[in-house]
Amino acid sequence: MPAPRIFRAYSWNVNGIRSVATKGWSAFLKKARADVIALQETRAHPDQLTPEVRQPKRWRTSYVSADRKGYSGVATFARRAFESQAFAVGPEFDPEGRVQKSTFGALTLFNVYFPNGSGKNRDNGRVPFKLAFYRALFDRIEPLRAAGPVLVVGDFNTAHQDIDLARPKQNHKTSGFLPEERAELSRWLDSGWTDTFRHLHPDKKDVYSWWSQRFGVRERNVGWRIDHILASPSVLPHLQAARIHTKIMGSDHCPISVDLTPTVLE
Repeated sequence: MPAPRIFRAYSWNVNGIRSVATKGWSAFLKKARADVIALQETRAHPDQLTPEVRQPKRWRTSYVSADRKGYSGVATFARRAFESQAFAVGPEFDPEGRVQKSTFGALTLFNVYFPNGSGKNRDNGRVPFKLAFYRALFDRIEPLRAAGPVLVVGDFNTAHQDIDLARPKQNHKTSGFLPEERAELSRWLDSGWTDTFRHLHPDKKDVYSWWSQRFGVRERNVGWRIDHILASPSVLPHLQAARIHTKIMGSDHCPISVDLTPTVLE
């Protein structure tokens, strides 16, 4: 008997959907064998996209855009029918178009682009906003775990432990690895959310999801693992695989994915 088909979910910060569309996006859609792809930092309203990018053949799509054009935004692409909408976190956050809630049968998937803590002057001026977003989203999502399996996927803009970036000692004062940011992510994990990649690969080193665009950084693998797929407890019995697709280019981030047994949808 053939093994039952898996349900495969990807997350990818594309750093501009119009940009990635010129860098192998169509090939990725064909090869990924994905059931759902959650995109962050789309940087475009749907009416700014060509029909081929906005809704490729045999894909269903849904977009949540920032009020400001060319900024932030998330989108979900799926091979099957799904329900999707913007998810309200708070009036100070919602205009940035950072959260999308989609349902696939019993499974709820939150596609999230967490704020970066760096301010306009490359300081840590936006860290308070970032931490407030983390807390507000946690408070809104946490009660929903009781209703069924939940995934929270996206660019969390935080590396959790030393193993999650190439140069931890040099970055303890850099947003993305500040003690208070790491503590907030720890709060999620301590409350029962599971980092799917670390659950299956607890000691795997030198595997990152984001690299600076400075010359040669990605080639030397001086990266950070700041993109995560968190699972509620009821998802874990269905978890089959968690991957970071470091060889897929097109953005300063690479895609990450999980494979789940299809019964998670029931």
